[in-house]
Amino acid sequence: METVSRLNALLEVLRSAPRRVNKIFIQKERGPHRVGDVIQAAREGGVPYLFVPKTKLDQLSDHHQGVVAFLTAKEFTTLADILAGASTPFLVLLDEVEDPQNLGAIIRSAEAAGVDGLVLPERRSAGLTEAVATVSAGALAHLKVARVVNLAQTMDDLRRAGVWLVGAEGGAPKPYYAFDYTLPVAVVLGSEAKGLRPLVRKKCDQILSIPLRGRVNSLNVASAAAVFLFEVLRQRLSARS
Repeated sequence: METVSRLNALLEVLRSAPRRVNKIFIQKERGPHRVGDVIQAAREGGVPYLFVPKTKLDQLSDHHQGVVAFLTAKEFTTLADILAGASTPFLVLLDEVEDPQNLGAIIRSAEAAGVDGLVLPERRSAGLTEAVATVSAGALAHLKVARVVNLAQTMDDLRRAGVWLVGAEGGAPKPYYAFDYTLPVAVVLGSEAKGLRPLVRKKCDQILSIPLRGRVNSLNVASAAAVFLFEVLRQRLSARS
């Protein structure tokens, strides 16, 4: 992941391509007066920032000016842009997936399955780092990714846009294939440790699971994503034939 620690350079990025900025660490102690300009620009661009001790910034950069920002390997897009480019929307929503390996693998499967766009929450989610790009095997360059402040609110927005919300959760009584995926749909996947948060789960139209017959009682989120996403593709291809 690229870092920027000089004020003028960071302000330029915030003004020209704010969606590339994943997070900004700002010196907690009093620093250069232009740090206030960074905070204002971050707020205007919807970029998350965090105040940390100067010692933390010293560890991240030898020549910082009171800030260190992490830039993604790819610029985020908007949910509206994803929907505008989709005839029958096919989306993936990730609820606090924090492992870069899992995120990269999901992106690879999503692009291969023809997903129109991926939606990540602003907080408690892996960023679009170099590690994610590497694991995606180039797929990140071809997949639209949106970052949202509130995933539950975004689900409400999608429902109003006519998109069905299908949550993946182990132990649900209905299997993953018990849905008509030829409809506009967003597959919702939870975090590695906790799965879907209660509010996110509540907002899903269907909660489906992957039947398992082995001694291992669960799949990791990247494997589960692949099963769901290629079922969507299978149904849509079958409907065309």
